[in-house]
Amino acid sequence: MTLNDIWFAAIAVLFVGYFVLEGFDFGVGVLLAYLPKDERERQVMVGTIGPVWDGNEVWLITAGGALFAAFPEWYASLFSGFYLPLLVILLALIVRGVAFEYRGKHRSKRWRRNWDRCLFWGSLVPAFLWGVVFGNIVRGVALDERHEFVGAVWGLLNPFALLGGLTTLALFVTHGAVFLALKTRGRIRRKAKDTADRAGVIAAVLVIGFLTWTQVMEGSWASILLAAGAIAAWGAGMAANFFGREGWAFLGSAAAIGAATVSLFAALYPDVLPSTVSSENSLNIENAASTPKTLQIMTWVAVVFLPLVLLYQSWTYWVFRRRIGVRNIPVGH
Repeated sequence: MTLNDIWFAAIAVLFVGYFVLEGFDFGVGVLLAYLPKDERERQVMVGTIGPVWDGNEVWLITAGGALFAAFPEWYASLFSGFYLPLLVILLALIVRGVAFEYRGKHRSKRWRRNWDRCLFWGSLVPAFLWGVVFGNIVRGVALDERHEFVGAVWGLLNPFALLGGLTTLALFVTHGAVFLALKTRGRIRRKAKDTADRAGVIAAVLVIGFLTWTQVMEGSWASILLAAGAIAAWGAGMAANFFGREGWAFLGSAAAIGAATVSLFAALYPDVLPSTVSSENSLNIENAASTPKTLQIMTWVAVVFLPLVLLYQSWTYWVFRRRIGVRNIPVGH
């Protein structure tokens, strides 16, 4: 195994961390338009992710930085060809971050409802577009001999990528509902459990369809096993949710999202961005990588600092581990 292989696997792990952790953030944001019956329940929902959402986004920042440093050709082709969807994701995340900070600055109902709408759209748009982006990465895009994107941006909205978008959206909404059931009390907890039961069935159908299509198109033995594991973990998680075992349900949905993400990377390997024009134009872990010296330095930096980041984030989740409910929200606050 070379450093190229190690950093390809590291980027996969970083995206697993991002989708598992930010995934329930997105789900809670989307459900904010459906689950709560009043302002106090909205504050409960926002309170479950308020202490952790910005830390979860560190995984995306780190993944982007690692992609830029370890595979600059992949980064350049990806961000030029996917410029519009990635820009929309970035803008949605900015609006979402501002909404978290500003919704509680004024007691006006109109003020808070407007920021809640920003939270909803700032969560729904990335949850859908990340599936579209990764669907196109696995499927491949039009790259010429210089590895430059020569297709039309509307070509990214193909049936396979759109199915990927619907799949990630359904997965994250269900994951968010399971997280809410784990972290809340009372009516909002019961409502979240029921929502996870229903949304989980829809997500299961979409996951099976998307991963099966992926394996037929680009599958390997490793990706097939991982896809099967993702489907099994999702089924186990939804069964646990049905019987009220919220902790196991969350572990099941997290494992399913992680295994599904790794299965996409396994189906992609050794390519990092296939070309639909000619296989000779495809980017892979060799022709897209930085120099061995750069990868070596990056490896030592990761060995030193990654454990610190993991310890800090684990400590954050431990501190804010308890359930909350409307009784924790002062009346009229």
